[in-house]
Amino acid sequence: MKICVISFDFWGYDQHIVESLCAQGINAHHIKIGDVTHSNFSERATNAISKIFLNKNLKTEKRQKFVLDSLENLGYQDQILVLNPDTFDISTLQQIRKYSDRLITYLYDSLDRFPVDRKKLELFDKIFSFDIEDVKKYNFEKLTNYIYLPHIPCEKQQPKMDLFYITSYDNKRVTFIKLLTKRLFELNLKFQIIVIGKKGWKHQLKNILIKVPENLQIIFSIKKICHSKLPEYYKNSKALLDLTRENQYGLSFRVFEAMALEKKIITDNEFIKNYDFYNPNNILILNETCSNLDKSFFETSYQKIPEEIYYRYTLDHWVNIIFNLNV
Repeated sequence: MKICVISFDFWGYDQHIVESLCAQGINAHHIKIGDVTHSNFSERATNAISKIFLNKNLKTEKRQKFVLDSLENLGYQDQILVLNPDTFDISTLQQIRKYSDRLITYLYDSLDRFPVDRKKLELFDKIFSFDIEDVKKYNFEKLTNYIYLPHIPCEKQQPKMDLFYITSYDNKRVTFIKLLTKRLFELNLKFQIIVIGKKGWKHQLKNILIKVPENLQIIFSIKKICHSKLPEYYKNSKALLDLTRENQYGLSFRVFEAMALEKKIITDNEFIKNYDFYNPNNILILNETCSNLDKSFFETSYQKIPEEIYYRYTLDHWVNIIFNLNV
């Protein structure tokens, strides 16, 4: 069987899909458009002028040509999975459609956050989504994100922090961090929060947060942390924080990273209690004031998830469902 995964792959998750397929003996390929950039200053300058005066992004066109050229070299595929379908022109998706009789997409984000034109969606034979509201509204097939990290038991780790959180700048999250850090100080808990954003907002953000000691473990940065290094931060903490975006109704990858490393989860996502792995010993759903956060949550041991439940959220299981594999 030949399967092709086409995606931007912002965070490197999608390569794991291809690796899982190859491990099952499937001839799988990944067309990663995120690697396609302008190679020199001249190309970047030309693209900038094109965007300003012609409203045309030459880098986007270059990426979509790269996809079609790659498919021409690979030939017919039994199945094609397109992630981030919002990044493609409808004409490109129509051409991709010709290379397989089964075209699938999985929506990592809600349509409220990243809208996808209805005509684009109609090209797909199957549409999966992690977002509960989108599943209800558009009759997509519900499928959560997946565990891609190797399983590491908590007893093989020696965390020094109580709580860790890393996030991009987001008004909703920052407002909530203000309440949460106040509660964390009251409980004398050790924590580290990393907020990543663009130049110019660092000092403004410090004013939004509470007055804190100089040695506070809140880091404001414009430099992104390599995704592959995040597990080392996770392993150094008893619990991971997961705060939702506006209009998010599904589970983020943070939840599944926590499951892989047997970390407790603190979240504002009330929908998590509807999942079969939910255990109030391991998962705390914060109220609006964070007043239900208590030190005892960090003092009790992690309760392991039954193997049969854990497997339902692994990448191997996810791949079998997406591609309808009988293995």
